[in-house]
Amino acid sequence: MAAIDAVQTRKSWSPYSDSPSTKIHGPDKPGAGKAAFEARLGTTFDLGQPGVVGEVGEEVSPFTQQPLNIRYPKSDPDALIGAAVAAMGDWREADFELRIAICLEIAARLYARNFEMAHAVMHVAGQSYTQAFSGSGPNALDRGVEALAYAAKAMRDVAPSATYHRQFGGEAVALEKTYVLVPRGVGLVICCASFPTWNAYPAMFASLATGNPVVVKPHPIAVLPMALVVQTSRAVLTEFGFDPNLVSLAVDTLAEPVAQDLVDDPRVQIVDFTGSPRYGGHLERTVTGKLLFTETAGVNTVVVESVADLDAVGRAVARSSSLFSAQMCTSPQVIYIAPDLFAPLSAAIVDQIDAIADDPAMASGIMGAIQGEVSLKVVAEAQAAVADRPGVRTLRDPAPYAHPQFPDARTMTPLVIAVDEGQQMDLYAEERFGPVLFLVKKDPREAVIEATDLARTRGSISSYLYSTDEAFIDRATPAYEAAGANLSINLTGAMWINFAAAYSDYHVTGLNPAGNACLADLAFVASRFRIVQRRRPAA
Repeated sequence: MAAIDAVQTRKSWSPYSDSPSTKIHGPDKPGAGKAAFEARLGTTFDLGQPGVVGEVGEEVSPFTQQPLNIRYPKSDPDALIGAAVAAMGDWREADFELRIAICLEIAARLYARNFEMAHAVMHVAGQSYTQAFSGSGPNALDRGVEALAYAAKAMRDVAPSATYHRQFGGEAVALEKTYVLVPRGVGLVICCASFPTWNAYPAMFASLATGNPVVVKPHPIAVLPMALVVQTSRAVLTEFGFDPNLVSLAVDTLAEPVAQDLVDDPRVQIVDFTGSPRYGGHLERTVTGKLLFTETAGVNTVVVESVADLDAVGRAVARSSSLFSAQMCTSPQVIYIAPDLFAPLSAAIVDQIDAIADDPAMASGIMGAIQGEVSLKVVAEAQAAVADRPGVRTLRDPAPYAHPQFPDARTMTPLVIAVDEGQQMDLYAEERFGPVLFLVKKDPREAVIEATDLARTRGSISSYLYSTDEAFIDRATPAYEAAGANLSINLTGAMWINFAAAYSDYHVTGLNPAGNACLADLAFVASRFRIVQRRRPAA
């Protein structure tokens, strides 16, 4: 499999195109995908699931600020888990190579309807059309296929049988041994609101490939993308002669959440969670006797010691801080700048953000929309925190930009705060999930110490460093490694500095509070099955 070669070599590879160009997909698919999305609005999304006790639907588009009015089947959690357990027998007995092939077919079907998925992600998460098409489509599917590659490696590494010979005293012993891969049990995938597919695909495919059924629990404000995933998965499973209840959707509401009921069910043996540190931390403290994989959040930092091209660094930081209005787990939040560079680099960063914000077409493609009022509250709270505070000043006020296609879109350009005096770490030592950027004047050596301490104590998913001094870089990198913080050094140019490439970049280390799991490595899949052996005298 080409994916296995890619994860072994860590080279650039993908079976999908992440461009929505009609030169690649033809002239008809973009319109058909949009029409398919629009046809969903105001309808009931039937999945044919067991235990349906009602309907729910709370999604509101960040671009129109109008409800989608899609109703989803609300199933009794006990019925979903019971159906998953009942479906598990045939799936467990199937050859794991067949299970992997079926997962690959699911991925292919999802890619085929990616234009529909792009509009679904746009109107529940607020991502721009191009980001929703690429980041929540092919890039997310790549992470799923990456997990399948590791699942194949892990399961192929187990010999199905062996003949054992050994002398015990004067007696020759010969045994025939058989090794059986046994799945752990029902997997629960709890999705985040802002990037539901990106973490869900690897979790779903890792569990399915290793023989475990999956219950998908989407965030109440971002159900549609995962409903499309579950619908597609159930259709493919049925076509291959398996019970569609191997994959099901557990919807809930903000007022009446169902996740904990699912987590607590003893038949659920695998929990994949992406979301807030608050609930993720609760799971890490309380889930026992089950597998738990988490990705939560962290304080991502940039340390600027020296630069070869000030404008290029300013552009790189500004673009990554503006992407999806900083509603990403890899968005930089705290930029430590050496004192001699502080004034010119701060100005360059603000100028580059202004260049994006002042061009509605560019802003709409990069910033997208604000998913919910909670992120606007984050910005307002940051503004209030710096008011009349000594040593802190606002370099750039946040403001909406006018979206060229959606005049009612909920938008907000970044708030940029300068911290140029004293110890103000309480301002920026927690993740602020929204367009807020702190520029901190600090000696680079002290900045590395503080940045890595934040990674170790508060978590970090992506860290960044700029320096023309190789000796400084050599001194700094061990501190990042000790903090379990993935580090990007001197990245500028066309590639977004916070772009994470499947098959090549490891996403999250599991070594700091940003999460206990990595997307993806062998550890992410290998414990989702166990090995049961039997042995008997050889014939």
